[in-house]
Amino acid sequence: METERIQDANPNRLIRIEQVKELTTLSKSSINAWVAAGRFPAPRHLSPTIKVWRYSDITEWVQDVLQQGGGHAEP
Repeated sequence: METERIQDANPNRLIRIEQVKELTTLSKSSINAWVAAGRFPAPRHLSPTIKVWRYSDITEWVQDVLQQGGGHAEP
């Protein structure tokens, strides 16, 4: 399963939007809006069309959200 492969990943591994969506259950539009609002880790731009996130940035964000109240991120 893809999720298991992602979860076993090196924490410094770079992941694309589809994997970020899978790890967070957020839609692409929500991720982009939350990045713009400063509510979600910003991606790194490898090129004008390729955005990636560091795996550990996403897993840390998920843990923070869960610790803040069971899944509700603050605006």
